[in-house]
Formats: sequence, structure tokens, C-alpha cells
Amino acid sequence: MKIGVPKEIKNNENRVGMTPAGVYELIKRKHKVYVQANAGFGSGFFDEDYEEVGATILNSIQEVYTSSDMIVKVKEPIEMEYELIQHGQVIFTYFHFASSETLTNAMIKSGSICIAYETVEDADGTLPLLVPMSEVAGRMSIQQGAKYLEKPIKGRGVLLGGVPGVPPGKVLVLGAGVVGIQAAKMAAGLGAHVTIMDINMKQLRYVNDVMPNHVVTEFSSEYNIRNRIKESDLIVGGVLIKGAKAPKLITKDMRPGTVIVDVAVDQGGCFETTRATTHEDPTYIIDDVVHYCVANMPGAVPYTSTVALTNVTLPYVLKLANEGWEVACKNSAPLSKGLNIVKGEVVYKEIAETFDL
Repeated sequence: MKIGVPKEIKNNENRVGMTPAGVYELIKRKHKVYVQANAGFGSGFFDEDYEEVGATILNSIQEVYTSSDMIVKVKEPIEMEYELIQHGQVIFTYFHFASSETLTNAMIKSGSICIAYETVEDADGTLPLLVPMSEVAGRMSIQQGAKYLEKPIKGRGVLLGGVPGVPPGKVLVLGAGVVGIQAAKMAAGLGAHVTIMDINMKQLRYVNDVMPNHVVTEFSSEYNIRNRIKESDLIVGGVLIKGAKAPKLITKDMRPGTVIVDVAVDQGGCFETTRATTHEDPTYIIDDVVHYCVANMPGAVPYTSTVALTNVTLPYVLKLANEGWEVACKNSAPLSKGLNIVKGEVVYKEIAETFDL
């Protein structure tokens, strides 16, 4: 098969769809890999690294799309890429269709096979291709939140860990999944007082068992959330509904200088006031509350993110390349759940319901 790795063109997206190590595994199996010039530069991988393992470097994104049976990338195609996608071409990437009707309609029109990283699902319900980026984003949410709590950036002027004689900051984490647990772990490591909320009591019991004593769990209800947000310094939104829009879990009843970090922004966000931002312009302020809603948070640490992503996507890329998408999805239940749009037809229930298709 001919596999293309284009350069990401979303604002400040420095990740790349595959490392040279991943490309090597495809070349070793007699596949052809086309990599756009400088595609890996932002992640610390250079054209010569790809050429050394047998990849062909192409100068333009148009050449990569035209030459390839399957495109492996990181973020959803943006408008200038829509016309490059060919009928019957496999696009393997993060799509997050539920947050964009425009993207959904464009991919329907393209006639391509859209396999979304975020809906590939194991038998136990875990999302193996979403986990590493959720781990990165969860940890980054505290790193970024702590920075934006500083007064020069319009935060409350709170040091999350406090100092002797001064109480630590209060962190509220909504969702006890991968993002929430990683956020709580980082916040606890800084010495903050952490409350993590979820509706899954089994998950809350797990968090209670593995986290230190200054991380407390609480059942997530509107009443409890309303009470907690009034006293929190940093609020992290990490709620995920597979393939669908995130629920709006929070109101505007926060005190001035509070920072909210919405990790669910790719799925529409879980705060009422969420709108997607970029690394170039990451925050905005509403009612004196600092909002950090960058839609590609892991793109800020591209080396870590690219290696972590290739670690988990490579087995699926190899399966698709070796068997073709139809046989691969037929033989692999997890991969079949990654199918979102096939030659103009939406085949993922939650996306169809979101847009009444």
C-alpha cells in the first residue's frame, strides 16, 4: 500500500502522523511511504531521518494526497485539505466529528473512508488511541492552569501548592477518566487540594484507592458542581462521551480570577462558555474567568506526543496497510469501531444522531 504522511497545517500543530521508527516498520513490510518535506521538523524528526529508513520525501501536501492510498496524520483535515482527499482514500486520524458539522459534511462529500483514532475501542471499552493524548493533555492542564493563575495573566494570583502558613490552591477536576486522573495526579504532586468528580462510583472508588489523601472524590451532580465551582481556583474539564459532544456541566458562577481548562474542547467542550482557542492565542476572559480552551493541547509538546501516538497507532496502521481497510476492519472489532464515515455514509451512531443524519 502507498501511505502518505502530510505536514500538519492546523494552527501551531507541530506533531506528525508517524515517526521514522514507524515508517521503518511499514517499509520493512514492502509498503511505500510518502512524507511531506519538513513534516516531522516540529517534532524533532528531519527529512533525512525518514529518507534513511526508506521513505520518499515529497515537496507539497498535494503530492502526498495524490500519491497515497491511505493518509496517516494527527489532526482532522482543515478546509484547504478537503479538496485534496480522494474518493475511496483512507484517512486515519483524529476527527472529533461531533464538534464540527462542516467537517462531517466535507468528509461525506469526499467519498473517503474516515477512520477516527478517538473511536477505536477495545473490548473493555477503553479507547487505546485516545489514551496517550489524554494522558498528555491531562498533565498539561495543570501545568497550564498553574501558569494562568498568575496575576499578570489575570488569574487569582494563587500558587497551587501554597507555602507554609498559606493554604494550597483548590483544583476541581470534572471526570475521573484518563484526563481527570492524570490532572489530579499532577495537581496533587504540586501540593494542591484536589476534588475529582464523576458519576461512575466504580471509578471514584479506584481514584480514592490510588490517590493521596489530599485528593478527594465526590459524586458529580449539578448541585455538587455548583457548590464546588464557587470555591475552586482551577477547574479542569475532562468529560468524554465516545464520539458525541461533551455535556455542558458547568455554569458561570465562578469567582473572579478562576482559571478553567477545557480538555474536552475537541468534542465541543464541557463548559457553557467554551470556544476553541489556539496555542497562538490560548486564552480569553469572560466574567473575569480565564478560559484556556486550546483544541490541540498536546501539540505544544510535539516530541513527546508524536512518539506516544505512534506507539499506539502503528499496530493499526500496519493492519490497515497489510490487509486493506475492509478486511482489517472486518477482522478487528476495535478497528471497525473506528469507522465513522464510509464513502459518503455516516456509520457511527453518535455522529449520525448529533447531526440528525
